[in-house]
Amino acid sequence: MKAENLHCIDQEDMEALLGIAIGIGLSAACGFRVFVPLLIMNLASLSGQLHLSPGFAWIGSYHTTIAFGIAAIAEVLAYYIPLLDHLLDTVATPAAVVAGIITTASVVTDLSPFLKATLALIAGGGIAGLVQGATVGLRAKSGITTAGIGNPIISTIELIGSFFTALLAVLFPVVCLVLTGFFLIFIITKAGRLIRGRRKKTET
Repeated sequence: MKAENLHCIDQEDMEALLGIAIGIGLSAACGFRVFVPLLIMNLASLSGQLHLSPGFAWIGSYHTTIAFGIAAIAEVLAYYIPLLDHLLDTVATPAAVVAGIITTASVVTDLSPFLKATLALIAGGGIAGLVQGATVGLRAKSGITTAGIGNPIISTIELIGSFFTALLAVLFPVVCLVLTGFFLIFIITKAGRLIRGRRKKTET
């Protein structure tokens, strides 16, 4: 009896950990594009590949497929329009944070409501915001150095990153979690160097 209980606990813990890994991966994908990961979540749920938490069943409906599909296409195309891509960045940043919170909360199970909300806000929203901030900075730098000519290339890289990160999160969540961790370390390290460089300039 005790062995069965331990097996159940281990299985529940594994499901919770996998849910966290999937949520973090999808949140990172939302930092690249808001609606592409949500569309992949929807299709994965409809195919039975992804199980959603209670209260988030609406993500796996056919009506949501149409809504997310239209929104994803519009978002992708808009980033290839000059000037509009910079305007979208101001809207996409808070939207990415919200999407990161939703994706994490929708796949994390077997946690108390408080822990789930905390994890969704800090991990989901925080990671999506960090990735989105990095892409905004990269596009701004591209706009200055290439006069906007290189922005379509940046947009394509972001789209590919969003698609494959979301796909990897659903199919291989642990691998995606590790790669996301390395990417976040790179972003934080890069940001730290920029801050130190600016401080040195102001001091001199």
